[in-house]
Amino acid sequence: MKKVSLITFGCAKNLVDSEVMAGYLGQAGFEFVEDPKNADIIILNTCGFIQPSKDEAEAAIHDALSLKKKSGSQRIVVAGCYSERYEPILRERYPDIDAWLGVKDFDKIVKVVEGKGFSASDRTYLYSHKTPRAISTPASWAYLKISEGCSHQCAFCSIPLIKGAYRSRPTSSIVEEVRHLVSGGVREINLISQDTTYFGRDKGRPEGLARLLEELVKIRELEWIRILYGYPEEITDALVEVMQEPKICSYLDIPFQHSDPVLIQKMKRAMNGRRALELLEKIRKKLSPVAIRTSIIVGFPGEGRREFEDLRAFVKEAEFDHLGVFTYSKEDGTDAYALGDPVAESIKQRRRDQIMEIQAGISSKKLKAYVGRTVDILIEGIWKDDPRFLIGRGRFQAPEVDGVIFARPVEQGNPALGPIQKVEITDSEVYDLHGKLAG
Repeated sequence: MKKVSLITFGCAKNLVDSEVMAGYLGQAGFEFVEDPKNADIIILNTCGFIQPSKDEAEAAIHDALSLKKKSGSQRIVVAGCYSERYEPILRERYPDIDAWLGVKDFDKIVKVVEGKGFSASDRTYLYSHKTPRAISTPASWAYLKISEGCSHQCAFCSIPLIKGAYRSRPTSSIVEEVRHLVSGGVREINLISQDTTYFGRDKGRPEGLARLLEELVKIRELEWIRILYGYPEEITDALVEVMQEPKICSYLDIPFQHSDPVLIQKMKRAMNGRRALELLEKIRKKLSPVAIRTSIIVGFPGEGRREFEDLRAFVKEAEFDHLGVFTYSKEDGTDAYALGDPVAESIKQRRRDQIMEIQAGISSKKLKAYVGRTVDILIEGIWKDDPRFLIGRGRFQAPEVDGVIFARPVEQGNPALGPIQKVEITDSEVYDLHGKLAG
């Protein structure tokens, strides 16, 4: 039995691709090991979205090749977005890599690791409910990818170059997969795609996501549904209306990217800071309470002091529950590439730190308001750093990107618990909460 170490880099969408590859490999009888030193085959599922992702992929390739040199027998496969985008260059740079697999043929992974030929696909692989998939997240929750690709043309983004135009999965396939996951104990489904709110629009159904949610709430054992990665202009009244269903978490991840009108236009985005604040007010009025996450880019070409001050003021006024900041990465093939990269890296980092400092104050204030309250948390397991504590998340916290809640059982030891428990919040930090199981 061949041993495989499958290492994933990048976003949750990449993780699902790795789970699909693991499903096919497991079905074919391969054994999985965590430490690549103990593997016969090392698979690197890479990200190629921005320069730090590429650097991470390069470092992983170097590490894998070092292991291969020592063992003399390991087989290395480089898969995913970085491989898809730069395979000809990488083949020349790393001739000792055994196989390259982009984003179009994850279902051919068994043939790839066995060194067999296959008929390559001409578009990004999109799995279905019939696809074998080995879930790697905690037993209580899972990601579910509802589409592939993106049909927006944001000036800074390389995703359409890598994955092509948007393609929605059939609603019936998604519902069947959710039913299967729930039957295995999953209680929270996190819907993901490059743009979840675009779901169905490629098939002429502008309210496709709202209709999908209406079907998912009918699944009895499913308790939480979370929507990740939405586009501001696609937050429709119909979507906000259906999000009032109790099973759907009042949580939206809406990347605004910036606030300055001129930069927004250069980015080929449509919603400037003023309009964004109006949208936030509308959402908060209809979905109170609601947690909102956003992503911001600092250092985009043309961002001077005035534009950055506009962004600072926007972040202060918007008071996002969660926020991530990226420093601009100039990507070849994108429309913004011709603008150059005039903002110094040191300035980008300083601006990133300033935005995160503002957000730290906002987050601290918001989390302090939870102290003394009792909230539902989804139990993810025992905290590895201290087994006296359980670790989980509230409905206002998305997995892996937001904070968590640490909870001590009422009595010593770790009692058998259902996946969702009530916790009395006793203390708060900048991004995390502490509490005890209620009753």
